[in-house]
Amino acid sequence: MTTADSSSQPSSPPSWGTDRPRPLPAWVGRVATYLVLGAIALVMLLPLLWLVSTAFKSPTENIFQFPPQLIPAQPTIQNFVQVWQSNPFGQYLFNSILVAVLTVSLNLLFCSLAAYPLARLNFRGREAIFMLVVSTILIPFQIVMIPLYILTVQLGLRNTYLGLIFPAIASAFGIFLLRQAFQGVPKELEEAARMDGCSELGIWWFVMLPAIRPALVTLAIFVFIGAWSDFLWPLIILDRPEYYTLPLGVAKLAGAFSLDWRLIAAGSVISVAPILLFFVVMQRYIVPSEAASGVKG
Repeated sequence: MTTADSSSQPSSPPSWGTDRPRPLPAWVGRVATYLVLGAIALVMLLPLLWLVSTAFKSPTENIFQFPPQLIPAQPTIQNFVQVWQSNPFGQYLFNSILVAVLTVSLNLLFCSLAAYPLARLNFRGREAIFMLVVSTILIPFQIVMIPLYILTVQLGLRNTYLGLIFPAIASAFGIFLLRQAFQGVPKELEEAARMDGCSELGIWWFVMLPAIRPALVTLAIFVFIGAWSDFLWPLIILDRPEYYTLPLGVAKLAGAFSLDWRLIAAGSVISVAPILLFFVVMQRYIVPSEAASGVKG
């Protein structure tokens, strides 16, 4: 009887496909991510590493061997010494620093002054003016280069420091970036300053600018890199070597040393090093903070 009852009960279906694969440990995904990012970083840094390696190689080493030897067999600083002594690189460096600092300072000033009313003040045609300013980003510099050159010459700014920075004292990108940052500042800060009797310029200086410090630093980095590495405009507006910037000085090495790539690499390292140093110093200020953190009492 027991046997019959047990045989009459339906058998349970086999459990096919119910065994799920075990998830991989979390560290496996992190390791894979770091490996991929490390490979991408290596590919991006390889030209810079090759440049630095070439600058330190002695004349007896082959800089075109394949695969390239990134560690010089006989490292030397003679390339830097020869470049510095045979060319006025000190003057080129001073010119680049002066032009870059003035360009950054004027950009932050004029772009913030233009962006503040476009973000915080209500007046007729505000959006139309903003769209007109932003639309100029679509115009390549090569299109306005000739009329800008004619205007600069008519103003008597050829072969001057002011002529070098004249086209870059303000930018549509800077106005757009700072306007978006101004719009993120809480209105309570502005209203509190206005109730205390602060003028519009006072609100702009004491409230708004400290509140958007990360955006100001970001714009300063972009403008500094653009002004430091600009080659086309200085080449057009200058014909006196005492006003040359580092990009023009490095280009001059190609003719002075008949394409001695070691010396050209040394000059390029001198030109690139300040940009890397500026970015390392300023990058810690890019991290956004609370809008009120920089407001002075």
